[in-house]
Amino acid sequence: MTVTGTAAGVPFLAVPPAGDRATAPVVVAWHLLSPPCTPEAFAAAIPLAGLDAWRIYVGLPLSGARLPQGGYDEVMRLGYVDAVRHLQYPIPHGAAAEFPAAFAALRAQLGFGADVPVGLVGGSAGSAAALLALVNGAGPRVSAVVALSPITRLEAATDATGRVFGVEYPWDAETRGLVAELDFVARAAEVAASGAALRLVVGAEDDAEGFVRPAQELAKAVPGADLVVLEGLGHDLAEAPGVEPAPQTAGAARVDALAVEWLREHLS
Repeated sequence: MTVTGTAAGVPFLAVPPAGDRATAPVVVAWHLLSPPCTPEAFAAAIPLAGLDAWRIYVGLPLSGARLPQGGYDEVMRLGYVDAVRHLQYPIPHGAAAEFPAAFAALRAQLGFGADVPVGLVGGSAGSAAALLALVNGAGPRVSAVVALSPITRLEAATDATGRVFGVEYPWDAETRGLVAELDFVARAAEVAASGAALRLVVGAEDDAEGFVRPAQELAKAVPGADLVVLEGLGHDLAEAPGVEPAPQTAGAARVDALAVEWLREHLS
């Protein structure tokens, strides 16, 4: 039975394991900002089918239940005013910052043990949140990370998003300083030092400079990291608009199987 609620102010949807709820591994997953863009939609697209673990889908700031007044129209307005300062930096940064307290609250509410194996999953902006939470090291010890359509260099991803919307982001010294925190290619030594097993899954049809090449660079820089490039897959993992749960696409099913395979191997 699915459990929903909030943990230290973070909305979540949790699917319990088939086995012992106290000792099963725990997987925390952050959604994309493109489809699927809510915990509920991400859980439908990437259900981690067959994985005997707590599967906990958490909401990103400024999305889903935490949309600002004005909803998605206001998010788009903020993006056109300044995408990095208003959205692309504060969303993953905020998600990583709130993770330790949210995880502690989830443990108290759901009753899983303090020493169970922990995995992180994230899609796009959610992958940046997962990787930042990993290198911050303030939460639980993480055994495995699966980054889907990953943002591994926020500057490159921002430029790719600009190409989609037909705009060029006006970089300055401050914003380049912000995105440096989310340049995991530059921080590859910290990713490696975490000890977490890393798998990156990227679509071959995704933006080459914004997503495919940075994922390749991170996989090369982190010993033992695994990269899977899926032919026929773009960036999104659900059909638009991706707000409500929807039937899983064939591409998302392939991604889901790869995530489960990695987590099952490294969370045992």
